[in-house]
Amino acid sequence: MARAEVLNTGKKLYEGKTKEVYGLLDSPGEVLLQSKDQITAGNAARKNHLEGKAAISSKITSSIFELLQEAGIKAAFTRKCGETAFTAPQCEMIPIEWVCRRIAAGSFLKRNPGVKEGFKFYPPKVELFFKDDANNDPQWSEEQLIAAKFCFAGLVTGQTEVDIMSHATQAIFEILEKSWLPQNCMLVDMKIGCGVDVTTKEIVLADVTDNDSWRLWPSGDRITPGGLQMVKKNFEWVAERVELLKSEGQCRVVVLMGSTSDVGHCEKIKKACGNYGIPCELRVTSAHKGSDETLIKAEYEGDAILTVFVAIAGRSNVSLGPVMSGNTANPVISSRDVWSSLGLGCSIILSPEGSAQFAAQIFGLNNHLVWQANKKIRECNF
Repeated sequence: MARAEVLNTGKKLYEGKTKEVYGLLDSPGEVLLQSKDQITAGNAARKNHLEGKAAISSKITSSIFELLQEAGIKAAFTRKCGETAFTAPQCEMIPIEWVCRRIAAGSFLKRNPGVKEGFKFYPPKVELFFKDDANNDPQWSEEQLIAAKFCFAGLVTGQTEVDIMSHATQAIFEILEKSWLPQNCMLVDMKIGCGVDVTTKEIVLADVTDNDSWRLWPSGDRITPGGLQMVKKNFEWVAERVELLKSEGQCRVVVLMGSTSDVGHCEKIKKACGNYGIPCELRVTSAHKGSDETLIKAEYEGDAILTVFVAIAGRSNVSLGPVMSGNTANPVISSRDVWSSLGLGCSIILSPEGSAQFAAQIFGLNNHLVWQANKKIRECNF
């Protein structure tokens, strides 16, 4: 029997277009979100039953919330329950839809005539809309939201709270954008809802985040609307791939030193890698005594773990960095000495912190966790 079926649910707290929310009698401050086999359009002006949609929506939402929590985003999600539901901290929802756009498309083009479809925003454009079906969710400014002085779960929405939601919207978009890229998908735009956790009084990402929450273009190609079966096919396509977003390829930095006299410099690199969540190994080898065997590169090739080598360059005519670069297809960073590092295609970065940051930039191209850590560190330095 599915976990959701045996939960001791209380009264229905809320029913929306695509979900129902129930209190949990055995877990005060926690709720069960039950998805529906229903899709809507035009602010619920059109509704259709779509068999299997609830299970697909629940799977997508659970995977996305787990991914975002892993990246440090506060999200109202505890665990998936059965095929069509999940549990979460109880929240009072703020009636604002936050939208983030990388590409001009959809309703943005209607509201901004003259802007061509495909125009790119750098940084992503953040907009907000007051949730009011009767008035077609009018666009609001941050000033309007502050002036409204909403109070949910005892928290008044002021400038600080608006800043938190605005910055979180952009961060969530960029994490998901980065996560979809290895699947050859462009995240065009995205909408989210925020709520106030009734227990912690914190603003968190809440509600459901599924295929109705974003616009994805596989291979960068625009998807044209279709009938119900095409909609379901698109939902299923996303559901099949969404779990892959969490399967970030493993990565590591391998620091090679010519002798133990370089261990102090190497330990600094290892410590800096730890700030990005990158595993780091230290090895002693020599460029003078051989190539394949001495450079131990065979240990690190062919195991599907992305590897960046950092060679602590010796002060000699035969430097470890260029020799290593000539014997591996992996990126090589040569550290400490410039003149002995010139030659084959390795990067030269003198500082240990700089070496770790460059490795993080390489891994961050396909790993949203490393990218997010690198972004946070860079922001702290300015």
